[in-house]
Amino acid sequence: MFRQVRKKANEITVSSAKALIKKSRRGILAVNGDNGYPYAIPINYLYEEESQKIFFHGSKVGHKVDAIKKSDKVCFTVYGNEQIKDETWAPYLQSALVFGRCKLIEDEDRAMKVLKDFAMKYYPSAGMVEEEMKKAAKATQMFEITIEHISGKEVQER
Repeated sequence: MFRQVRKKANEITVSSAKALIKKSRRGILAVNGDNGYPYAIPINYLYEEESQKIFFHGSKVGHKVDAIKKSDKVCFTVYGNEQIKDETWAPYLQSALVFGRCKLIEDEDRAMKVLKDFAMKYYPSAGMVEEEMKKAAKATQMFEITIEHISGKEVQER
């Protein structure tokens, strides 16, 4: 159902792709936008490996919400782990690609728990998370991507 990495020599293992997703702080979410145009935006996220889900937050209204309501199929990309191996001028870069189904988390208690876990990835203390949640939690919508396929690759930029 999903395409495999075309150049097998560039492919990284699924576990390496998951490690990149887990470690990174930002990725690009792509949805089916207005008038057939793709809509891709950078987001902060939380990857939960045990459940094979990616969580992110956003406004309760807007282009992203409208697109997800029309079509729950999304693509999420993370890239990083840039390193020099052979030549000092041409780094290697890894990327991970996720295909999945996205939905709004409707259960408010669950959404607040996920929001707290999400915020702990980005804030330095639980106290700061609690403070921020008191201010902004009610205006925040949590989304959940159920992962259907993960692949990754490493390429040298030259």
